[in-house]
Amino acid sequence: MNGWSDNGLWLAAMVAGVVLTVSFASLGWMFARRSSRKSSMGPSYQLELLDSLYNNSPIAFAVIDRQGRFIDINRDPSDLVGFSKVEMTGKPFATMVDDDSQDITRQIFLRTLKGEKCSQEIKIIHKQGYPMDLNIHTSPLVRRNKIIGLLVFIQDISDRKRSMERIRYMAYYDDMTGLPNRRFFTNRLEEKLKIGKMNGTRLAVCYLDVDRFKLVNASFGRDFGDMLLLQIAERLSRGLSEPGDLARMEGDEFAACLDGLQDDEDVARRLDQMMVVLEEPFELSGVPVQITVSIGVAVCDSGTEDAATLLKKADTALHRVKENGKNDYMLHSSDMDNVALHKLTIQHEMRKALQNQEFLLYYQPQYDLASGQIVGMEALIRWKHPERGLVPPGEFIPAAEESGIIVPLGDWVIEEACRQNKAWQDAGIPSIPVSVNLSIRQFSQRNLTDKVSEILRHTGLDARYLELEITESMTMDVERASQCLKELTDIGVTISIDDFGTGYSSFHYLKKLPIARLKIDRSFVRDIQQDPNDAAIVAAIIAMAHNLQLQVIAEGVETEDQVHFLRSHRCDEMQGFYGSKPLPSSEAMELLQAKTNRLALPVQSA
Repeated sequence: MNGWSDNGLWLAAMVAGVVLTVSFASLGWMFARRSSRKSSMGPSYQLELLDSLYNNSPIAFAVIDRQGRFIDINRDPSDLVGFSKVEMTGKPFATMVDDDSQDITRQIFLRTLKGEKCSQEIKIIHKQGYPMDLNIHTSPLVRRNKIIGLLVFIQDISDRKRSMERIRYMAYYDDMTGLPNRRFFTNRLEEKLKIGKMNGTRLAVCYLDVDRFKLVNASFGRDFGDMLLLQIAERLSRGLSEPGDLARMEGDEFAACLDGLQDDEDVARRLDQMMVVLEEPFELSGVPVQITVSIGVAVCDSGTEDAATLLKKADTALHRVKENGKNDYMLHSSDMDNVALHKLTIQHEMRKALQNQEFLLYYQPQYDLASGQIVGMEALIRWKHPERGLVPPGEFIPAAEESGIIVPLGDWVIEEACRQNKAWQDAGIPSIPVSVNLSIRQFSQRNLTDKVSEILRHTGLDARYLELEITESMTMDVERASQCLKELTDIGVTISIDDFGTGYSSFHYLKKLPIARLKIDRSFVRDIQQDPNDAAIVAAIIAMAHNLQLQVIAEGVETEDQVHFLRSHRCDEMQGFYGSKPLPSSEAMELLQAKTNRLALPVQSA
């Protein structure tokens, strides 16, 4: 193929004739046999048929001599490779072949000259200099039992290759960041695990989540959120040895593979570097934005884990980081799997419990600090588990919040509390309000007021005897919170702020929102006698609330000294074990019916 001797102009014509004869002999013979019985023309139209196929074939084919030079092409090749027919005649085929395809093309030609028929994808260079993908089929040209050249059928597959590459890219890469996706990363991780097992090397899988990313989207828009993810991907890629070691899994979650690790200190060092890379503020629309990330890590030591197991462990560790306050990294440990399994089990059991009516309400009385009279009840949920007995809310409420079960569960609590309060009133007990805690998921529902209205209508309870308790964090969106709370107060429901002082306290929402009273968190009341700071905070909350025309109730009151302090600072009400522990509905009813249901308060010191 490096240059062939010229056999004279007669050879071109002869070979062209041979091509037509050899390439289409069988086809012509077949048509000739069929036509000999049906046409008076007999087989005489064979040459016309071959001539038509030569000139009109949709597939390009070329005649190449034994030295690898073009002798003839059945159509103008300029639309295919840029060269005209004249330019290609006598041109060595090898001069058009891309360097990467030279060896395989040479082998194909040599095999064909030995009598084989071959097929191969190769890459050639267009006249304008860009590469093209061709699929070539080669057949030997035989004349008088001697191979005198090759017949090469040529098909341009560049578009098909580009389409296939695009499909492959879409299957294995994230379109926005250009990073590998979950499928690519998992496959690559499997390969690294096999290599690590053979070489005895350690590697770690990191699952990374951008903290409060939704706030960025809400503040700047999704386009800027995408821009932030691109910048994060670029920074993270700097610290990784190979491009495929970082992937975008979904949304604002990334995964990274750290290999060649020496020991635990090396793991910590690499993770610290990853955190430091993201400390520098990002700039979005001219505004510097500081982000934090949470990272869950799973280290492979034994070589027995597969990619899916490692990713699952890293994801479990990530969830633990987020539960513990975010902006940190944590290595997976075996107890995490038990916690995760326990949480899943509880979530599954809670759904069944809701259907099987295993939940019940306890009621803790609230006392007026001036008279000792019961002035309200707080409904507190309990779970009567068929095997574990009475389960306190601290064990299942977090799982209910995370899974979303808290919404139907919270709706049930409101309805049951209203039903019970109405039953007490119908039994002749003096009417008092019952208070119910709202979860943030419940508060976020657009139809909350409609639900509450329907419950009140269904149970027959007057709205003024229902009090809904919200937390300070629910009022962060003041505009929406104001609208929602106004709708609730318009139907007559009372609103109070629970656990006041532990959240995002702001005089602004206290002034703007329709709130009736504040509940001082038990954490301040507990050390009111021992910690001067807590005492000062409680006194300040009471004074501030009264100046804003709000009532104040203190939670977690357990001692006589706490009662003395609260009364001396004119706190309105109290709730806690000093008055009564939470009671089942039957015992709460007995307490309300008792003639001596007034709490005996300590004598106020002068």
